Amino acid sequence: MGLRRTSMPAIEPVSLAEAKLHLRVDHDDEDTLIGALITAARMDCEERLQRSLITSGWEWTLDAFRDLGYVPRPPLVSVTSLKYVDAAGTQQTLDPSAYRVDAAGDQPGRLEPVAGQWPFAQDRLNSVTVAYQAGYGAAATDVPGPIRQWILLAIGDMFANRERSSDRPAVGQDFADGLLDPFRVWVL
Repeated sequence: MGLRRTSMPAIEPVSLAEAKLHLRVDHDDEDTLIGALITAARMDCEERLQRSLITSGWEWTLDAFRDLGYVPRPPLVSVTSLKYVDAAGTQQTLDPSAYRVDAAGDQPGRLEPVAGQWPFAQDRLNSVTVAYQAGYGAAATDVPGPIRQWILLAIGDMFANRERSSDRPAVGQDFADGLLDPFRVWVL
């Protein structure tokens, strides 16, 4: 089983202007560095939460339909395609009318067959592929405020502490990490 991002977010959840305001930086000399810190903080946040923040594309491969559980990296926006390898070894695309998508809320989404069972798929490595979109939305403001605040704190910590330090981990404060707790994916 595998998961890979097929398209990156079009924007970051925190803009360069927001980060510079938070950092109290009023010049352009460090814009490249601050932009890199924004991306690093977003990526770290997504890993900690096991979520997609800004809508992006994903491809999830499984060995069989029985492995199909909760769709990783919620919130699920839509399923683009569901493909499988049939008995003859040919990849087929399942018609969207043959399955239901549960993408309610910001919890991990699910898929289920309309007919009560999935079609026969070869039981082999990566025989089922789900292509989908996940994220809170296309705008930075779609991302919950506490998550955006954590990203700003992480950017501030990395900006202030540019050298790796074993005694002061980046964003190690319990309060800052606590901002993410309500959004963590615990089921997967």
